[in-house]
Amino acid sequence: MDNLDSPPPPPPANTSTSSSVVDVADDPLSSPYSSLNSHCHELSTIQDLACRGAWRTILDKVARARSLSLLSKPHEHLIYLTFNLLSLLKLRRFSDANQELQTLDDDLDSKQYFFQSYPDHYPNHKPGSMVPFALRWLHAHLPFTLGNRQLSLDRFYTLLHFIRDNKLKSSDQTSEVSLDLWRKRESFVINTVISHHMSQKEFKVCLALLKAELSKKEDPLMVSKLGYVQMQYGDLDGAKRSFDLVEKLVGGSEKEDVGLRNLVGRNKALMYLVGKDYLSAVREYDECMERDGSDVVAINNKALCLMYLRDLLDSIKVLESALERVPTMALNETLVVNLCSMYELAYVNHADIKKTLSTWIARVAPDDFDSSCTRI
Repeated sequence: MDNLDSPPPPPPANTSTSSSVVDVADDPLSSPYSSLNSHCHELSTIQDLACRGAWRTILDKVARARSLSLLSKPHEHLIYLTFNLLSLLKLRRFSDANQELQTLDDDLDSKQYFFQSYPDHYPNHKPGSMVPFALRWLHAHLPFTLGNRQLSLDRFYTLLHFIRDNKLKSSDQTSEVSLDLWRKRESFVINTVISHHMSQKEFKVCLALLKAELSKKEDPLMVSKLGYVQMQYGDLDGAKRSFDLVEKLVGGSEKEDVGLRNLVGRNKALMYLVGKDYLSAVREYDECMERDGSDVVAINNKALCLMYLRDLLDSIKVLESALERVPTMALNETLVVNLCSMYELAYVNHADIKKTLSTWIARVAPDDFDSSCTRI
């Protein structure tokens, strides 16, 4: 059974926000383009397809745009290559993704990727790189999918230095919007690096990275991450202190944030769960779900606690209800694996029930959903 609070392996590229997918401009508020489509051919359509997980359709659109020569400027080719690469990775076509990446210079800071290298195309454009942030992230992540973990880590550390040395040094020309965007990207890369190290149980490296970040700012999400790492190597007292600090930071916040309140609630529940006090953990998860009915971590872990309490039917109802109410949020492989495991424990005819679930998943799931998690 999988607990969603456990640190995950290195994640695929995040597509929930446009800034994670394609870098329209360092400062979106001063972008020379009035819309996504004025920046790149059919970009709004491709963004929408990515958000819906329609990766095969994106591959078709990229192939069509290339074959019909619909991409007229260098940055458009890079944006379409980024979406093509992301789609191939999402569909687990890693060798094809590697071939796509090899069409680029391995040095993403080469002069050929700067706007000022093409004065005819960009006569009035601000100088700088046209390489989307997502492409830099995918360039770092791809070797990991091909078994070269060290090269992937080296590239992620290089990307981290790139962000800090080139993007987070404020100047008179750097807007606060741009700085905030790159701070979020810095956190994204740090979390990816930590996930890599966690997958190899390199706890000391994770602690060093987290403490270095927390020395600059005590961010509740980072402090929680510290607590999760401490739990992984058995320092429950340290984890408790970290979670208490998170509660203090959130309690002292000026604005009411449901996400942060649920973070505190899930941390408390996790301590109860580790201590095998499943009833108290269920109460905490219930409060999280009352505040946010789409909190999938709380939903999944409540179901696990009910299963540990030998209440299999209610645990199944919790997960089935989530899939029915919030399928976009709840439909992930971890939750489905847990539900199918519960079916196997609870029902003699679990094969038929799992087939019904698999048929429904085939209708509503994004292209990258791994249907093998139903174990049919």
